[in-house]
Amino acid sequence: MSRSVRIVLLCEDRQHETFVKRFLCRSGWSLRDFRVEKSPHGRGSAEQFVRKQFPKELKAVRAKGAERVRLIVMIDGDDQGAVRRRASLDDACIEHGVVAPSEADNVFICVPTWSIETWFAFLDGQDIDESTRDYPRLARVRDCDVHAEKLVELCRGLSKSPPLPPSLEDACGRYQDLFG
Repeated sequence: MSRSVRIVLLCEDRQHETFVKRFLCRSGWSLRDFRVEKSPHGRGSAEQFVRKQFPKELKAVRAKGAERVRLIVMIDGDDQGAVRRRASLDDACIEHGVVAPSEADNVFICVPTWSIETWFAFLDGQDIDESTRDYPRLARVRDCDVHAEKLVELCRGLSKSPPLPPSLEDACGRYQDLFG
């Protein structure tokens, strides 16, 4: 018997998975609520995996109807940026005969620009420039826990910070819209 999930997480790698799970768990969700689809390590472009898998997962979430399953997509903007990366997901839907997501869908697409390490640097208090990609990876994937906690506080408005980078401000706003 399959278990009922409330959140499907589609992401590029283990760092994305760990960060989103920790963020959502600190926001009150349980690990039992998740099903994760992430790019297989060492098997090509992680961005391409997410883009190709997106129409299938969107269609599956829509088929759940009243169950209110949410689809969370975490994909790095790289040199494309958030707008172009979202457009590539919409294009993938069109290629597969699936209607692109609308405001009515339970879809939350996070696009850190350049990468999630940009967000980590900001959450560590650094001045960042989203047009550069020179932010170091964390030594261990699990080290993102403190970043997830800080982001929960920022998204809830419990913590004041300098102006958020555009991609992070967008993610907090979309999170509030979908999860309130």
